[in-house]
Formats: sequence, structure tokens, C-alpha cells
Amino acid sequence: MDPTMISATLSSEDQQAILAAANTIRQKLPFLIDLNTQDRKGMQKLGNKTVGFVQKALQIANEHQSMFATTFLDEMRKDAQLLDALLPIHVAIQTIAKKIDDTAMQTGAEAYAAARTVYNITKTPFGKAPLRQAAQDLAQQYTRKKKTQSATTKKSGAAPAAAATPATPTHPAAAPEMPPSTPIAPAPAPVTPALTSTAHS
Repeated sequence: MDPTMISATLSSEDQQAILAAANTIRQKLPFLIDLNTQDRKGMQKLGNKTVGFVQKALQIANEHQSMFATTFLDEMRKDAQLLDALLPIHVAIQTIAKKIDDTAMQTGAEAYAAARTVYNITKTPFGKAPLRQAAQDLAQQYTRKKKTQSATTKKSGAAPAAAATPATPTHPAAAPEMPPSTPIAPAPAPVTPALTSTAHS
């Protein structure tokens, strides 16, 4: 991956215009909901094939309206019409959202790589007092970030991910000593009735 793939700027005017457009979308779609994971897990999903199934079922229902309640048929029509209207909007916004996510990720990686370069330069032996102080400030920022990530990981119960650190690598912690095992005394050998002496193991 090219470390300098992104080289662009976004003016504050354009940023505000984009945010205003996003707010307009929210205003035009006041009925949007927010499903949780459990809701999504138990819900029947609509795919390309089932969209055609819904359209065919609506056609049949319209042809035989006397067999269905008016409220049921009206609600089915509304759902089908709304679905037809939302699908192209969903595709358009999803495409933009993925590109924004990818661009933000790449830009963040480039910014972090540049910050690591600055940090490494501040640690050079040619650095004067201000640079040494800057190196300490950067190290503290990184340490606070690392502690926050560790606390979040422990709270969520997930295993901590390995993270690259600009500081001097630390030695791995020594493995904890295991307590000595208690020897188990051998069981006495059974006494054979035919023998006059007892065999010991």
C-alpha cells in the first residue's frame, strides 16, 4: 500500500456543506430506525430473490383484494413502495460511506506514520533540550492512549491486540513460576495370602 496515497484537502466550507447535506437526509427520512444486534439476528432478511417475491405477492394481493383486509393491504403497499424508494438511496449512501471509511483509514495511517517519524527524530542524540522535552510529551501521549485501549479491552473482555510502539521495546515478562508439585506417595502393594512376607514397592 502506498504510504502517501492520499494527498488532498477539504475546506471548512465544503465540510459544512457536506454536514448540511447529511442533516438534510436525516430530515427527509424522519422514520429511520436503529436496530440492535439482537433485532437484526432474529429478523428475516430481504435479498434480491425475495424482492421479486414481495413484488409478485403484492401483485396477486391487488388482483384479489376481497380476500385481504383493507388495512393489511394498505400497509403492504406502503411497505413495498417505501422499499422501492429506499433501495437505490441505500446503495448510493453505502457506496459513499465505504469510500469515506477507506479514505479516513488510509489518511489516519499516513498521519500516524508521519507522527512516528517526528517522534523518532526527537529521540536522536542531536536533539537539543526542546526536542528531548517534545519526545517526552509524545511518549506520554502514546502511553495514555495505550492505557485507554487496554482498559477498554479489559472492559469488553476481548483479548488485547498487539500494538506497535515508538518507544524502546520492552522485554517480555517472565513466565510465572509454577508451584512445585506435591509428590504422591505410592500405594502399598496388596498382600498375597500365600506369602509369609509383605511386598513393598
